[in-house]
Amino acid sequence: MSESSTASAPAPVDRTQLRTTVIMTVLTVVAGAIDAITFLTMGRVFAALETGNVLFLTFAVAGSGHVSAVRPTVALVTFAAGVATASFVIRALGARRRRWFRTALAAEGALLAVAGSLALALRGTGSLAHGPDLVVLAVVALAMGVRSAVVLRVAVPGMPTLLLQMSLVQLVADVATAPRVPDGEQGALRRLARTRLTATICGMFVGGTLGTLMAPWGTGRALLVVATIVVVLALSGVHPDLPRHGPPAPRTS
Repeated sequence: MSESSTASAPAPVDRTQLRTTVIMTVLTVVAGAIDAITFLTMGRVFAALETGNVLFLTFAVAGSGHVSAVRPTVALVTFAAGVATASFVIRALGARRRRWFRTALAAEGALLAVAGSLALALRGTGSLAHGPDLVVLAVVALAMGVRSAVVLRVAVPGMPTLLLQMSLVQLVADVATAPRVPDGEQGALRRLARTRLTATICGMFVGGTLGTLMAPWGTGRALLVVATIVVVLALSGVHPDLPRHGPPAPRTS
């Protein structure tokens, strides 16, 4: 291979892919924090982890555990509304070659800020755990629905930002079936895929821990802190050329 062809060959892992990994990791931390805040300060309900809300709803329907059916239902419905609305807007912006990712992140941050402001107006620096406000919950779940549409569009393998079960399964299966990573381009892509899976798992843990630590601040202040992080990320300009698809997920066979 000539020196010129070597110089023109694309790097297996470029700065854009690494930057995408960092951005999605931050968003995973945010999702973990949001779920910790809503669960601990808004009456045992999730805003991002809708699987948990489905289970809470089944408990309520079955009459077990004194679980309310209202809160998980509100979260599920508004989450779905956020997905539908954001998907439509993202498709329209993408067709016009607009920077839809930044717009969607800004919308998520704005919704979280609205929810935090409402919570402060209702309870000051207190918690909504004993008297959950359904409007605040709906706005937070709507924001997480917007997020879900964003990660669906970006489609970074192993980084859904809202849940970690499949990332954990993929990582364990890949390491178990092929513990040694080969050299060369395929090895670099495989290491990146494992890094992203690990970042999702660790990011959710870190986010949940941070959300738990922020819960004593009160629902409003905690949500406003998270909203600030999302808005800063949206306005930072670190994602002007965020790709739609990342590298392939590691093979498990």
